[in-house]
Amino acid sequence: MANVEIVDTSLRDGNQSLWAALGVDTARSLTIAPVMDRVGFRAIDFTTSTHMGVAVRYKRENPWERIRLMAAATPNTPLQFMSTGFRFISWETASADFMELAFRTLARNGIRRFCLADPMNDADANVACARMVKRAGGEYVIAALVFTLSPIHDDAHYADRARRLAASPDIDAVYLKDPGGLLSPTRAATLLPAIKAQLGAKPLELHSHATIGLGELAYLDAPNYGVCAVQCAAGALGDGISNPRAERVVANLRALGHTVPIDTDALAEVAAYFTRLAEADGLPVGAPQVFDANYLHHQLPGGMVGTMRRHLAESRLAHLESAVIEEVGRVRQELGWPIVMTPFAQMVMTQAVMNITGRERYSVIPDEVIRYALGRFGKSNVPIDPAVMERIESLPRTRELRAEPAMQSLSELRARVGGQLSDEEFLLRATMPATQVDAMLSAAPAARHYEPSGRPVIELIRKLTARKDLSSIVVEKPGFRLEMRRAHRAAQS
Repeated sequence: MANVEIVDTSLRDGNQSLWAALGVDTARSLTIAPVMDRVGFRAIDFTTSTHMGVAVRYKRENPWERIRLMAAATPNTPLQFMSTGFRFISWETASADFMELAFRTLARNGIRRFCLADPMNDADANVACARMVKRAGGEYVIAALVFTLSPIHDDAHYADRARRLAASPDIDAVYLKDPGGLLSPTRAATLLPAIKAQLGAKPLELHSHATIGLGELAYLDAPNYGVCAVQCAAGALGDGISNPRAERVVANLRALGHTVPIDTDALAEVAAYFTRLAEADGLPVGAPQVFDANYLHHQLPGGMVGTMRRHLAESRLAHLESAVIEEVGRVRQELGWPIVMTPFAQMVMTQAVMNITGRERYSVIPDEVIRYALGRFGKSNVPIDPAVMERIESLPRTRELRAEPAMQSLSELRARVGGQLSDEEFLLRATMPATQVDAMLSAAPAARHYEPSGRPVIELIRKLTARKDLSSIVVEKPGFRLEMRRAHRAAQS
């Protein structure tokens, strides 16, 4: 039997999968932080540059302050930042100097664990990034092997990349990242041992999703193949298209004879908090999913399937859904089998819709697909279909995008954005519209506490006070009475 740790993903991946990264803010994080610190998680998957951008754009909250406050509230549990390639907030490819500054600033503000997930499974890029993180003061680096199903992503593919990652002294651990929840117990039985054999003493973790019900089954077998930690979300933020629910995974692992070193009571408190939060804020609650074999073909994240259906329905083209799903698989093959994760999932789906609804296939090609073909997102695993590449090369837009300037050097950006700014403000202004950063800086400080049980009452009072036909409001219960009267202005002469 094995000792299996838990990495909590509620605040980052659970929030992103089920609540579009909008459901959790500073107050909602800090309120439960001390309890999360008591659970005994191996780490808390806390943020990405995308989440930091959301904090500024939609919440008008300082993401650096959020990291500092959360790190102070969880001194016993490392906070994790996930990085997907050489980018920070914007999708523009960043310079090495810019990324090193971003990593240094993250470490200085309280991020202790850095997760590196290259969308192309480029081991060399992950090794270079890990070296940069350690040079910038990062404490712990875990590199991802992103799982997908395709003719080229076999066990040998992952074993080769695991070997190269394991050889890096700057990579402390490796994890298999299964964003689509595609890893079946049968495939895990060969893949996980193949990876573990290349890692030696370096830890192996597993991250999967509950999208079609396979993730939790893989988790329960994983300790037998050398996996030392699995990544879960708690309460309402588990299941659905999110990660397997932590409470159930822990109970099942223990029932199978494994040791899971966490405080079960504290975990139950965390789960109950997120469930109350979902109920109070009207947010979706994750539920166990049934198996859907069709998903193995298109592999689109659940949220993207919903978006596709809505767009087709709005265009009165709902009858084309099955054709689009079929086209997704064809486009993916022609583009060299990119892994269906951000940003490639969006590219593949958009191109498939355009191919089905256009006058002919590839009559319209989005800029991001062209940039992908030009190598702006890294090296494809196999060459793009020659006919498709020829079509892309023939477009005038391709010549324009090929001539796009790269991101300015760090010194040039400093001169343009503001040489006297703190690193924190500079990184935001270099990657986001100035108006959004200005609005964030001028907003009131983020709240520090949130009470889900009080939200319905506050919303009721807000709605009642907005009504013009009420002169007074009384809220009464045993031992409590609140009476509010509308002030009447003196009649003007």
